[in-house]
Amino acid sequence: MAEQKRDYYEVLGVPKNASEAEIKKAFRILAKKYHPDANTNDKNAETKFKEVNEAYSVLSDSEKKARYDQY
Repeated sequence: MAEQKRDYYEVLGVPKNASEAEIKKAFRILAKKYHPDANTNDKNAETKFKEVNEAYSVLSDSEKKARYDQY
């Protein structure tokens, strides 16, 4: 079965109409919170950090964001 991806806006905790600045700010806060170096004993944090990075990589790129928003 295909893995179901979470809503990237939900991952970053921003509304669907969030500005680039809001997306970037949310990413920085969450990246710092879940960074593996800050959570050496928490494997869940590493997974969350990767998910936050993936969400930001899509939502911070205007072309990728436009494609993502179509679905």
